[in-house]
Amino acid sequence: MPEIQLLRPDHAPALLAFEQENRTYFAASIPDRGDEYFARFSERHSALLAEQQAGDCYFHLLVGAGGEVLGRVNLLDVADGGADLGYRIAERATGRGLATWAVREVCGLAANRYGLTTLRAGATLDNAASRAVLTRSGFTVVGERQFSSGPGLSYLRGLADFAAPSGAQASP
Repeated sequence: MPEIQLLRPDHAPALLAFEQENRTYFAASIPDRGDEYFARFSERHSALLAEQQAGDCYFHLLVGAGGEVLGRVNLLDVADGGADLGYRIAERATGRGLATWAVREVCGLAANRYGLTTLRAGATLDNAASRAVLTRSGFTVVGERQFSSGPGLSYLRGLADFAAPSGAQASP
């Protein structure tokens, strides 16, 4: 399995390569990031690191043995014990359970490292793979929602089953 790493400044080249290589693949199921994202990638990367430093978001990369980025699992809008979960996996890494594994791992980090108690997520109705990952990862449907790319579902997951046992300390 790849390693889950918290976003760092030195990840920028591999992350940009990941986004560029998978742009068309991602755009088939979620809105495209647009040319501006790639043109101003360095600025965007710095902004993400600042958000992470402030504790507003946590950005995780799935890094393969060769240092290549195989996916991202992000915790966004961290507040009041909860966050929004988002993820994307490289086309060449799909179909092997990597997304489910990574989402579950980040659920554990959310509970034990960041002290979160709930995660929210969403997926469009036409993105069956993403909906399956959320379901396999313990998320339950709590409603419908509209995305810019079409109708979808809202999901919620409590993190009590990931919390460290009483008396144990969360790792920094």
